Amino acid sequence: MRNAAAVQEVQRLRAQLEKVQGRRMDAPVLPTHPALAGLLPGRGLRPGSSYSLGSSMSLLFALLAQPSQAGSWCGVVGVPGFGAEAAEKVGVDLSRLVLIPDPGQRWMVVTATIAEVLPLVVVRPPARAKDADISRLAARMRERGSVLLVQGPWPQTEAMIDVAEPRWSGLGDGYGMLSARELTVTVSSRRFPTPRSERMLLPAPDGTVAPMRDDRRRPESAPTWTPAPTPMPMRAVG
Repeated sequence: MRNAAAVQEVQRLRAQLEKVQGRRMDAPVLPTHPALAGLLPGRGLRPGSSYSLGSSMSLLFALLAQPSQAGSWCGVVGVPGFGAEAAEKVGVDLSRLVLIPDPGQRWMVVTATIAEVLPLVVVRPPARAKDADISRLAARMRERGSVLLVQGPWPQTEAMIDVAEPRWSGLGDGYGMLSARELTVTVSSRRFPTPRSERMLLPAPDGTVAPMRDDRRRPESAPTWTPAPTPMPMRAVG
């Protein structure tokens, strides 16, 4: 009886929370790469939620890749340096991408309008938005089930995602080419007691994102050079 009462209480509290948030906590999420999914609440991007990102364009491309490949249209607002060719190499489907590089001073209105029709919207705010505008945008996103990725700080986010400690590989002692970059992706969320971090390749040698294998977690040894043996002097025998 106690267990049944506890289950009913949990269901009641969950229903109240979903009503306040305007979305189901078990609603399907937009897919993300498996290397990133394990770090995110719900293993994906929650409809009706916003996420705060660091300035890494590679991270942004990686988050757009899987949703666009799965058929979701993505809009990018206020990111004039968005490289379509680089995004495609990471896996972004350019046929489902809408770019608005310079929305002007009405960037918030443009973002809200795009969120009405596209399930995934990226914005880089040129200035701090008004609290009332942020609240209206959040309500519209919950109603439409769209996801907002913000490059920069943003209030009431589902999670904050950033990268750190980058290390390129591929160069030797004066030779070679940059082939891959190791970095640490960290996700902080109010749903986690502590931030989640994972070391991964972004980009990997093929240009996409890849988890670090155990053998790649060990530091690579530096190239060594062994001098040739010094010839011994010859002495005539007579």
